[in-house]
Parts: sequence; structure tokens; C-alpha cells
Amino acid sequence: MTDPQTVRVGVQVWPQHSTFAQQRDMFLRCEDLGVDDVFTWDHFFPLSGEPDGAHFEGWMLLGAMAGATERVRLGTLVSSVGYRNPDLLADMARTLDHASGGRAILGIGAGWNRRDYDEYRYGHGDVSSRARVFSRAVPRIVARLDKLRPPPVSRPLPILIGGGGERTTLRLVAEHAHIWNAFFEDPDAFVYKNRVLERWCADVGRDAGEIVRSITINDVRRIDELDAFHAVGMRHFIVGMQPADFDEAAVRKLVEWRDHALGR
Repeated sequence: MTDPQTVRVGVQVWPQHSTFAQQRDMFLRCEDLGVDDVFTWDHFFPLSGEPDGAHFEGWMLLGAMAGATERVRLGTLVSSVGYRNPDLLADMARTLDHASGGRAILGIGAGWNRRDYDEYRYGHGDVSSRARVFSRAVPRIVARLDKLRPPPVSRPLPILIGGGGERTTLRLVAEHAHIWNAFFEDPDAFVYKNRVLERWCADVGRDAGEIVRSITINDVRRIDELDAFHAVGMRHFIVGMQPADFDEAAVRKLVEWRDHALGR
């Protein structure tokens, strides 16, 4: 596992409005530019632009990217636990970890996007029911990872939990996650949620310092705000974009900011 205090940067490559070749090229370009981690999302339709536009399934995409890339960690940001049997999801992540030589991150969350659920005939329920499903699924995933043979290359395989729900999500982060990711408008919002996480860690007997704090931003102009988030304990910074809008200058700026933060 990476030192929780080490600054890392990532790009979430949106798997929409592009060809497979464009997806692969963006993963490779991010690796060439020095990005640490490259993610995709786990949805079945575009989340912006033409709603019925081109779109690819995230886990099969990551399997292909495991063979195309050499250095970057690869993960979902994030997989809804309602889309797959939790034991199967653990097995998929373990297999990706072997395919990539130990570079997988299993990003999971409770799910939210109604169209995914309805069109693929999953039960959408409500926020409370999805939280209950999530609460049951995460321990099953962790238990299955311990049973699989061969085990993951990474020991432990990094689990990223996305979200900020105070009663369920942050408790599960305290119990099981290596990385906690969320969207925050400002550092004060992070500080508040982080205090909730620290209380959960105290309740379950977990060292809060073991958990990497991670933020996703979908506006590259917010790279200028990273110093403020870093100052309050954030250590993992992810920018989202799609191939059609790939901003190489922004990715270079993100990598340069990381190197400065690390004193390189």
C-alpha cells in the first residue's frame, strides 16, 4: 500500500462519447504524462451530453487497459455494489489486480443513477435501501478477497469507498477502506466530514491515519484550489474528463503540482 501521506494524482477517464481507441489513447497519454492513477466510472449510459451517445462498460474497459498500460494504478470511481453480486465483484477486482501486475484499485459505492438501474433491471429503491445493500455488500467483498485463490497480488488490494453519508458510508470507510473519495466544494466541507470519519474510526478502533483522503474534481480550473485542500489533509487528487475534452495542459499542471507538493 502507498503511504497515506504521499500525494498522488489521478485522472478519471469518462467512458462516454468516444471510440474504444480514443479511450485507450487517453489512458496511455495520462500514463506518459506522469499521472499516478487512472480511473473509469461504472455507469451504462453517458452522464452528460447526448444521453444515448457512445458509452463503454467500465470493468471490461479496465481489463483491456491493464494490458495496454504498464505503470498507473487502475480503478473504478466507483462501482455500484447494486450492479453485481458482491462476491463476483471481489473476484473481478482480484482478476484485474493479476492482469495489471498488482495495480488495481477497487472503488465501490452505494450507487445512485436511476437510468442505470431501470434500464438494466436492477431495483433502484431509495437512498435508505441502497445504503442497506451497501452496508451488507462491503463485508462480503472483503471476506471474499480473503478467500480467493490465488489471492490478489496487492496485499491488501486497495479498497476505495466513495461518498459522504455520515451514518453508513463513513462507517464503512472507517471499517474497511484504504482510500476515501468524495466531492467537496471547499476545504471546510471536507474538514466537517473528516471529523465524522475520525469519530467513526475511534468507535471501530481504526487508526484514521491509515486512510487516504481523496477528492474528485470535474472542473480543471479547480486545480488552483488544491493547495487549500492539501493543507487540511487531502492527499489524493483526481480530475475527470472525457477524450473529446482531454486537456493535456491541465493534466501537466496537476502532475507539476504533485511534484511541487512532494518537494521534487
